Order: sequence, then C-alpha cells, then structure tokens
Amino acid sequence: MTDLSYIKDSSLYKNPSIPVDIRVNDLLSRMTLEEKIYQLNQYTLGRNNNVNNIGEAVKNIPAEIGSLIYFETTSDLRNSVQKKAVKESRLGIPILFGYDVIHGFRTIYPISLGQAASWNPELVEDACGVAAQEAFTSGVNWTFSPMVDVARDGRWGRVSEGYGEDPYVNGVFAAASVRGYQGDTLSAKNRVAACLKHYVGYGASEAGRDYVPTEISKQTLWDTYLPPFEVGIKAGAATVMSAFNNISGIPASANYYTLTEILKKRWKHRGFVVSDWDAVKQLITQGLAANEKEAAWYAFSAGLEMDMTDNCYQKHLGKLVKEGKVSMEAIDDAVGRILRLKFELGLFENPYTEILPDDKRFLLPSSLNVAEQLAQESMVLLKNDKGVLPLKKEQKIAFIGPMANNRLHLLGSWSAHGDEKDVISILDGVKKEKGFLAKNILFAEGCGFDGNEQRGFAEAIRVAEQADIIIACLGEKKTWSGENASRSVIALPRIQEELLENLKKTGKPLVVLLSSGRPLDLSRIEPLADAMLEIWQPGITAGIAVAGILSGRYNPSGKLPITFPYTTGQIPIYYNHRKSGRTHQGKYQNITSEPLYSFGHGLSYTKFEYGTLKLSSSKIRRGDTLRAEIEVKNVGNYDGKETLLWFVADPFSSITRPVKELKYFEKKEIPAGESRIFTFDINLERDLGFVNEDGKRLLENGIFYIMVKDQKVKIELID
Repeated sequence: MTDLSYIKDSSLYKNPSIPVDIRVNDLLSRMTLEEKIYQLNQYTLGRNNNVNNIGEAVKNIPAEIGSLIYFETTSDLRNSVQKKAVKESRLGIPILFGYDVIHGFRTIYPISLGQAASWNPELVEDACGVAAQEAFTSGVNWTFSPMVDVARDGRWGRVSEGYGEDPYVNGVFAAASVRGYQGDTLSAKNRVAACLKHYVGYGASEAGRDYVPTEISKQTLWDTYLPPFEVGIKAGAATVMSAFNNISGIPASANYYTLTEILKKRWKHRGFVVSDWDAVKQLITQGLAANEKEAAWYAFSAGLEMDMTDNCYQKHLGKLVKEGKVSMEAIDDAVGRILRLKFELGLFENPYTEILPDDKRFLLPSSLNVAEQLAQESMVLLKNDKGVLPLKKEQKIAFIGPMANNRLHLLGSWSAHGDEKDVISILDGVKKEKGFLAKNILFAEGCGFDGNEQRGFAEAIRVAEQADIIIACLGEKKTWSGENASRSVIALPRIQEELLENLKKTGKPLVVLLSSGRPLDLSRIEPLADAMLEIWQPGITAGIAVAGILSGRYNPSGKLPITFPYTTGQIPIYYNHRKSGRTHQGKYQNITSEPLYSFGHGLSYTKFEYGTLKLSSSKIRRGDTLRAEIEVKNVGNYDGKETLLWFVADPFSSITRPVKELKYFEKKEIPAGESRIFTFDINLERDLGFVNEDGKRLLENGIFYIMVKDQKVKIELID
C-alpha cells in the first residue's frame, strides 16, 4: 500500500505531486451524484457569442459541467467560463474544452484523404503538431480527431476525413496523428488530447449514405474496421468517439461488445468514450430505445461515458441510479476516466489559457512550411502523356475553370477556423512562381462549379487559343464532401465536363487539375486530358504547392490511398477484396470491371527502376525472422521520392484472404542516378496471420507471397 503519510493537504486531488489515480479516487470520494453526472455531459460554448455577451454566456453554463465544445478562436470567453468552474463550483473541477480540429485549426493543411496520399506519416505528425499548437493557444484542450474509418465508397461524404480504403494505412496515420496532437506528455504546452473516431464501422455505411445502418460480420469487423483503432489505442489516444451507425442490429453508441468487451477489457483503454453529436438521443430513431431515459441507459451501460449535447445523461442518469438500473460503481468508473484525462492534461494546475495575439499563434512561418510540404507531397500525378508536365518557363499558359481563382473551396470540409483570405489560389501561386513568367499567365473562369450556364465558354476558348498549353482547374465545392454530404454519383457536374470538351477542340495540350474530397469518376475526363493532377483539397498553401509541381520545382510523389473507379456503378471497388468463385466470369457486361486508377497509383517526373525482390529465406518456421529487400534506382533526370508498398498474399487459408494485403510502406528520397535499398522485416504472426470472428490471431502453415509492384516471391511456412 502506498505511504501517503507525508501528504499534509487534506484534499489529495489538489496536490500535483501525487499519482493521478490517487488524485482521481480522492476527488471521486468527495463528489455528490449530481456533480458526477455533470462530468458526463458536454455542452457547447461560443459560435454566436461576442465580447458583449460573455457575461450572459458564462451565466448560462453550469459551473460543474464536464466539457464544452468551444467554437471561438480567442480564449477570453473560455477563460471566463473556466473561472466560474474553478472558483464557483464546490470542488473547483476544471472544464475540458474540445473542438473539431480535423486538418488544421487556422493553418489549414490537406484533408486527411490527401494526407494519406503523401505516404509520409512523419510529415502528418508535424502537421498535427501545428494544429495542436494553434488549438491549445486558442483555449482548446481536446480535438475530435483523427478519423480512422476504413472507407471504400466514394459516394460517402466523410471519405474525405479518413485515410482511405486500407486498414493498415489508416492505422499508421492514426498513430502519427495521435503522436502529433499529444506529444510525449499530455500536460505539455501546445498539446491536446486526441480522439479516435468513429468507433466503429461507420465507413461501411450502405450506398455511401450518412447515419444509415451497416451490416458487418464479426470477422470483417476484426479484420477490416477495428485494426486502425487498435493501433491508435496502442499509440496512446486519450479518447474515442462512438459512431452513428447501427452495427448489424446494435447501434455503435450502445454496443457493449465494441465499447466494453473490446475497447476496455481486451485493449485496456483507460480513457473515455464520447458520443457523436446527439448520438445517444438518436438511439430512439434507430429503434433501440423507446425514450430518452432508455437511450441514456443503453448508451451508458454499453460503456459510453460522455454524452455530447443531447442532455440525456443529465436528465436521466440520476433516476437510473436511484432505480438501481445503473450502479454507483459504473458511475465512478466513467467519471474517473474523465477526471483522469483532466489531471493528465494539467488542467487542475493550469486551468486558463494565456491570451496571445494572432501573430503569435496562427500562420507561423514554420507552420506554413509544413502545410506547403504536406500539400505538395499529397498531390497525385494520375496521367502525364508525352511528358507534358512539368511546364516550361517560356510557355504561355491559360488557367481556365472554376477552381483556378477560387480560394474558399480549396480549404475542404471541416476547415475549422480556416479563412479563405489566407488561402493562396492556384492563379496567385503560379503568378508568384519563379519558374513562370507572370506576363504569360492567362485566366478565364469558363463556368461555375455546377449549373448549366455556358456564357463563359466563349471567353475561355478565346483565352485558350492564345496559349501554348491549357490548365483546366476543375473540382468540387468544399461542401460536397464531409458529414451529410453523400452524392449519388462521383463524377463532376456536367458543365465542367462540357467546358473541358470545348477546350479540347482548340487542339492545345490539355492538363486537368482536380480538387476533390473523394475519388472521382473520370471516365469522360481522362480521354480528353494529356495530363491529370489530383490535388485533393490542399488547404491554404494550395497555390504554392500546385505551382511548384507544375514548374518542376517539386517532383510529384503522391500515390492514391483509395481506388478511383472507372464509373460510380463499380462502387464498392477496392484493391484488397476477397477472391471470386469464377475469376473468368462475373464481370460487368457494359463497362470494364477494372478501376480507372488502382490503390497505390501515382506517377513521377522521373523514372524508378526496381531491382530483383530478395528474401532472406524461402522456407520458414514459426519464430524465424524473415527479411525482404529490393533496390530501387532513379534512372531519370529528376530527383524524386518513391513510396514502396509491400503486399502479402495468402492463396489458401481456412478463412479466405484478400487477393493481397498491404503490410508495410516506406517513402525515400532518391536523387537522380542513385539507388536506395528498401527493406521489410516480416513478423510472421502479424504479417502472415489473420483473425477469426473473435479477434483471435491465427497463423497457418502453407504458401505465401511477398509482392512489390509486378514482382512476387513465394515463401513457405513449414512448421
């Protein structure tokens, strides 16, 4: 038993030198049931408040509330409410302030799908560190990020918020994001608590529609949707957010199996689960609970600790305790998890946020450098016939299309406090690029993002005819992806395709820049384009990054983290599908059954030559170590970065496996004329094994293949 005789302060929880668990237990012992229940609720603060309303806003917030979603960019209001909590509540428990910092706070970097296309987790970690610094200095201690939902349906608007179709990739970037937000110590300056979301299976929403039920077998749950969350938990993620979806009849926000059996018992997560917005109350519309009281009971009993905004816990948990339907032991466990995070964040010692001017918090030069680097590494060169790109300095270039001079839509969805006036448009970026002559840059909008208005076509054609090459800047509005932004087709509006068809008639070389929050149906665009560059929604440094790639100052290095279908009708289509019973049949009769661009596709201005894939052994036994390696040489004229993707295939298994599965990736800079060795240290159980419906990992003897590009080498596990 720990000797606490040296402690003189009767309120142990106020002493920072005491272990956190002891402080938590001491504080719990002093709290009333009402005070405990307040800690389990989250309200909102800000958005419509101004400086003249601070007093009224403070008055409306209970001093005992557990958490607030904070919508402001300055900490004045936050500090005022925090002062009320610390000074006016009986025990002085500070409030936890959260916010959706998804891909930047004010310095907005690429959407998460674009980040995955960079294949650079270290750079993503740096970007999340920037976001944490800006959020922390603005009064936010907790971000509802990263989203690690495996998503294979481009119609789903929230595909933009995650890292694509592969479980391993989502896990790698989950861990990188958690490290970036939280650092080594949660209580450190400029760090915030991370929240893995949406737990779990939300990306399997039927037909790409938000909030709808999902049908997921337990084996697929363990095999596909749970792995990124497990990696994020192992990386130290402080919290988890439950999902909106119904998982095969049991809603995610009331799912004891996922929230308690897996998260708390198997993975030993000591943090807490917060619901998504109004998700507890939505258990009624999902058909599980008959009323709010039942909804509160279902969610809390399943293992959901904090109720976001709908107030079901505040209104009903006390009654449920008195009726014996919820135990005090369960209440104490839930509240203890929330208090533990507050202690770990140092909120009891440092409850207030220092008020700093904007120029000390936002858009710092180092932050902009990270944003630019991530933006350019995320961009994917889809096509480049006859080396049209990079452009030549002396060329006269026509930038045409609705995205060419737009700023707002380059921010993407969930752009937090991003301001379009901070965005460098594509047109502004190329005009400032030293690799171009400003006098040779021409512009015409041509058309809007949607609608049927063609009056701008004539001006666009006139401008295009004056140029040596046309850059058609097309894409999606920021509101076309994100939450509640499902689309029945993922092709661009017809007006943009018609503009492109008219530009093609000029006979000039035609480059298409695509800004989107999802994979696109390019079946009518690709044949018209000599080159295509997917820039995603790249954030405030968009124009600089685009200009750098067009001029050749940057060599594109992005690769697709999600499959681009040939048409919307192929969805869902993804690389790691299980095998068909008749590989020669079952094809579409009217279109190809192959995607337009596969997972991992991405071109460079240089050429990489792959050597022979070598393994340390072709026959292995359990417990052996196995290494794969391959030499990659840059045989082109440009320095470049190459990402090598290592796949494993298990052709015969008691639970059939996908045609191939990504198990490791690595990105390296290779100067022109030089070579680099890529290696993959294979852990047999992790990389050759699989899980059953109970999450148990199995490793079976037999044949396996290690695959890189078009090479595959056979190995045999013989014992």
